[in-house]
Amino acid sequence: MEPKVNQTYAQNWPAYNQAQMKEKLLFMKLLSGLCETLEEPQYIFGRPKLSSADMLFCCAFKIYSTFSGRRFTSDMRIAKENGLIEKVPHYNSIFNYLKNPKLTPILKQFIEKSSLPLKAIETDFAIDSSGFSTSRFARYFVYKHKRNTEYRVWIKAHLMCGVRTNIITSVEITEGTVSDTPILPGLVTRTAQNFTIGEVLADKGYLSKENYETIEKFGGIGYIPFKSNSSGRSHGSYLWRKMFHYFMYNREEFMQHYHKRSNVETTFYMIKSKFGTNLRSKTKTAQINEVLCKILCHNICVLIQEMHELNINQVGDEK
Repeated sequence: MEPKVNQTYAQNWPAYNQAQMKEKLLFMKLLSGLCETLEEPQYIFGRPKLSSADMLFCCAFKIYSTFSGRRFTSDMRIAKENGLIEKVPHYNSIFNYLKNPKLTPILKQFIEKSSLPLKAIETDFAIDSSGFSTSRFARYFVYKHKRNTEYRVWIKAHLMCGVRTNIITSVEITEGTVSDTPILPGLVTRTAQNFTIGEVLADKGYLSKENYETIEKFGGIGYIPFKSNSSGRSHGSYLWRKMFHYFMYNREEFMQHYHKRSNVETTFYMIKSKFGTNLRSKTKTAQINEVLCKILCHNICVLIQEMHELNINQVGDEK
């Protein structure tokens, strides 16, 4: 029996080093360019509001910095000196803006828009979910012990990412107890609007006939492992029978495709290790927007890395 050889992957260290050294400046430029596409609401009456583009820039930049609101004020002043924002808002204004429910669809749109530069590279995608801890607590009554029990509330991020660059193409935020299975069709549908779907990889939590059919509808092949109690009886679904027998009788080949799903675990690790696993916001809406800001920041960082890996100069920065 031949000894098992662990597969390793080469790292382009010169490109990685350049991307890391220039990341913060490039991040500010790319984020500012993205925020400039935001349409400002028409001023009608009353006290003039802060620019929506400036506020969105400051919210995302604060999450990127991982600083507290007070310590982040210096970074906002630097951004103003570089002409990236018009006015330095008070740090409390950032917290208030994160509470705005109208910000949620804008952040989702910007996440999808920030993935578009890599649409020619990504054709295979992985789906998974992971939780972010909040500062909210809830209670439930344990009848057996006749007492209330308190637990920490957490929210779940469901995302779809490319397996080559870890760029996130679509995202959905739910309560921590929401099942994964019904989330897949929405993620695949939104990704298919911008990308060509080749393969979609997901774990057993997403196994269903509907999910397999959704992936096929957009021209892709789903690789979702079957459970131990699954059978070839499909109730009229030829696709279910086909993938079940493929999984059962060509397991090694199936798992070679499915192995790429591990990239979504890497994506979550990249987000949490860089921007934190805990949410500082106090209200539910602000917590959802905070998670979306983390994901937007991740996408911009991925773009910066790929600019150096592929030797692309898009923002006038000298290499």
